Amino acid sequence: MKKIIAFLLVISLLFCFCLCGTKKYTGYSFDYFDTVTTVIGYAKNQKEFNDIKDRIFSELSEYHRLFDIYKTYEGIENLCTLNRERTIEADSRILDMLTYAKEMYEKTNGKLNISMGSVLSVWHDYRKEGKTLPPSELLTEASLHMNPKDLLIDSENGTVTLTDSGMLLDVGAVAKGYAAEMTAQMLEEDGISGYIINIGGNVRTVGTHGDGNPWTVGIENPLKGGEDYLAYLSFSGESLVTSGSYQRYYIVDGKEYHHIIDPETLMPSEYFLSVSVVCRDSAAADALSTALFCMPFEEGLSLVESIPETEALWLYADGTQKTSSGFSNYCFSK
Repeated sequence: MKKIIAFLLVISLLFCFCLCGTKKYTGYSFDYFDTVTTVIGYAKNQKEFNDIKDRIFSELSEYHRLFDIYKTYEGIENLCTLNRERTIEADSRILDMLTYAKEMYEKTNGKLNISMGSVLSVWHDYRKEGKTLPPSELLTEASLHMNPKDLLIDSENGTVTLTDSGMLLDVGAVAKGYAAEMTAQMLEEDGISGYIINIGGNVRTVGTHGDGNPWTVGIENPLKGGEDYLAYLSFSGESLVTSGSYQRYYIVDGKEYHHIIDPETLMPSEYFLSVSVVCRDSAAADALSTALFCMPFEEGLSLVESIPETEALWLYADGTQKTSSGFSNYCFSK
């Protein structure tokens, strides 16, 4: 699963208590999607915050178990079950997420492909060993089993089938964002505002914070070792996801090989150091950040500009930054 850049959530403490009598609280969990989840929210008291935080964690727990490709759970047919048994009677949330991922495959011209688990598993094994690169013939063989047409979703009968016996699903490029988005929508439907859900850097804001002002979210600059920020963004319900090449990698013959694999070349993409995506939908931000990382800037810019209320920032290894036309609308100076 891709390792997403850590974000600084800069929250103003000048109004710890606002006019409506709320206070800022923070909760953490290490139980979901192999990363730390942070919930920040404004509530009248600790109990009110804990009740909402527990609802958030309960919802994320369900999505974690459903989307887990490494472990099965009693009483649940999840994606790990699907990879092992090739067909399952699927929960509607699995059906919906897989359908969404297939739509993003088409929208990104194949750069977001959850069906390339066979290729990613080869890279995972060699990265874990940390000594050599996967042989090209092994990657080529694995790539014969990554056609999304072999992922059959039957919503009417509630089943999912992998018709290619060598195919494996890997939803690391969309699962966290999708879970964050569905959980945020649950809060919004219940009229709950003033919260941030941050799943390992997949940030989704829900309304504004306690004093009525927008949230401030900073994009870390990896070239400065986390001591500087590429931009500070003002959010009132938006999402931010960054894909980067500098946290999960291994070194062979002095060269770093990271975990974001281009479906076309079957090698780590080398266009950028990171790509950050801003939009309201956290699932879209998650999927697009991976897809944009694996395509040239002009192609990626054209894609971003074609999607309403979506912006992006591209960071090159030499420190050069490029942005989409409306990215600056979210920015302000500290």
